[in-house]
Amino acid sequence: MEDSQNVNLSLKKAISLAFTLGYQLDRESFGLLQELAQENKLEKVMEKVLADLKDLPENPLFITSEMIQKTVKDLYEEDAENSLTIVESVGDTFNPLSKEFPSELEVLDDPTETIGSTGDLDGFLKYFQDRFTRIERLLRERLDVKDAITVKEALNSPSKTKVKIIGIVTGIRERRETVFMQIEDLETVATVLISSRADKTVREKAERILLDQVVCVEGVRSQRDLIVATNFINPDIPERKPKTAKKAVYAALLSDLHIGSKYFQEKSFNKFLRWLQGREGNYRQREIASRLKYIIVAGDVVDGVGIFPDQEKELVQTDIYEQYDFAAKLIQQIPEYIDVILIPGNHDATRQALPQPAIKKEYAEPVYEARKVVMIGDPSTIRLNGVEFLLFHGRSLDDVISSVPDVLYRNLDETISTAMKYLLKIRHLAPIYGSKTPIAPETQDYLVIDSVPDVFHAGHVHVLGYEEYRGTLIVNSGSWQSQTPFQEKMGLVPTWGIAPILNLRTLKITPMDFTK
Repeated sequence: MEDSQNVNLSLKKAISLAFTLGYQLDRESFGLLQELAQENKLEKVMEKVLADLKDLPENPLFITSEMIQKTVKDLYEEDAENSLTIVESVGDTFNPLSKEFPSELEVLDDPTETIGSTGDLDGFLKYFQDRFTRIERLLRERLDVKDAITVKEALNSPSKTKVKIIGIVTGIRERRETVFMQIEDLETVATVLISSRADKTVREKAERILLDQVVCVEGVRSQRDLIVATNFINPDIPERKPKTAKKAVYAALLSDLHIGSKYFQEKSFNKFLRWLQGREGNYRQREIASRLKYIIVAGDVVDGVGIFPDQEKELVQTDIYEQYDFAAKLIQQIPEYIDVILIPGNHDATRQALPQPAIKKEYAEPVYEARKVVMIGDPSTIRLNGVEFLLFHGRSLDDVISSVPDVLYRNLDETISTAMKYLLKIRHLAPIYGSKTPIAPETQDYLVIDSVPDVFHAGHVHVLGYEEYRGTLIVNSGSWQSQTPFQEKMGLVPTWGIAPILNLRTLKITPMDFTK
C-alpha cells in the first residue's frame, strides 16, 4: 500500500510540475510516466526532459512519449549497453525492495502427492482415455469444432458426406506417397487417407501430426470405408491478454545447473549469487536485483550419477549425496527474502518417467535444510503475483525436434521456441508414448495442458530462447553447464551462464550475462 502511495505521489508531482511550466501530456506519455514511477526513475527523467525543453528554440505545447523515451535512452544508455553483461558493483548501499514485498506464491498443480502408476493394462487404458476426453473437450471449445461427430457416426454416413471427427492417432504409415492414418475415439477406429493429390496445406499439416496426438480431422466419407482428409485442426491456445503483476517484481528463470559436473560453471553461478546480494552490477542491474523476488529452477539441479555411460569421468562429485550437499551450499547463499522453486529434471534423484514427483528428500536433504525451498514435481503450475507459470523440464522437446518437420532451424533458440510452441498448439507436453521420453501410465494424464499459462518455462536443451505466442511467453532458460563432450560431438553449443530475468508486471525478459 505504501509503495503504491509513493508511486502515485511521485506521478502527481511530475504532472503538476509539467502543467505549472505550461506543458501538457498526451495519453502515451502519461502511461510512460506511470511506468517510470513504478521503477523509481520518474524524478530523474522528468528533470532532464524539462531541462532539454528549455534549450529548444520554441517550446512545444505537449510532452510526447518520444521525448520521454529519448531521455530514458540518454540517461540509461550505459546501463542498456551493459544490460547483458554484469559489471563490477558501483559500491553504493544495496536496499532490496523485494524484501518488503510479501510473497505471492501459489502452487496450483503439483503431481507429487497424487501420482502412483500401477503399470498394468488397465492403467494404460485409463491413461489414454483421460487424455482423449480432456483434449476432446478443449477441441470442442473451438467454434470450428463444435459440430464434430463421433467416428462411428462418420463411418455410418452416406458416401461423399463431409464429416468432422475427433480422435487419437494410433498409427501412421505411408505407401506410394499416400499416407494412411489410424484414428480412434472411445468407441470406434477409422482410417484417414491423405492422398498424394491432396492440397499442399493438408499434406503439410498431416506431416506435423504425431503418434498418440488428439486431433480433429475434417474430411469426406469415401466409398471404401475411409475418410479422405481435407483439414486437420489442433486444439491450440486462444489469443489472449496475459495476466500481469501490479508491481515491477522480478523472477529469475533458471534450469540445468548440473552441479557435480566438471562442466558446471561455478564461477559464473557465484557471480549470479553476488548479484542477488547486491555485490555485483551497475545501477540498473542492481535495481533489478533489488526487485527480484523469485527464482525458478526448471530441473537438472545436479548432474546425477549413472545417467549415461562413463558419466563418472565427467563428475567432480561422484556421489549423488555430495552433489546435493554442494548444491545446498550454493542455494543457501540466496537471500532469504527470495522464494526458490525447484522442479526435477532427468538428472535429478527422482523417478525418470513423467510426471516426476519432487526431488526426494532422502537424497537432497541438505537442500531442504539449507533454506526454505518450494520442491514440486515435473510438470507443475504455479502463480506468482497473479502470473500463471507452467513449469516443465522439457525432456520431450527431443522427440518433437526429431519428429516434426521444419522444427529444426539453423538457429537453435528458434528451434526450441518452435518446439515449445508446438506443445502449446497440441495442448500436451509429451504426446508420443514409448519414444525417448518415458511416460508412466497413470490413470490421469498429467501432461495435458488444461489451462493456458501466462508463462511457459522449460529447460533441458541448454539453449536460451524466448518468444511470445498468443499472449503466452515461452522461455527456455539455457544452462549453467558449458559444452560437454557429447554436446560437442552433436554440434550443440549451449547457452550457459545467462539468466533470463522476467519482469512480472510487463512480462519482458532481461538476459543477464554472468560469463564475463
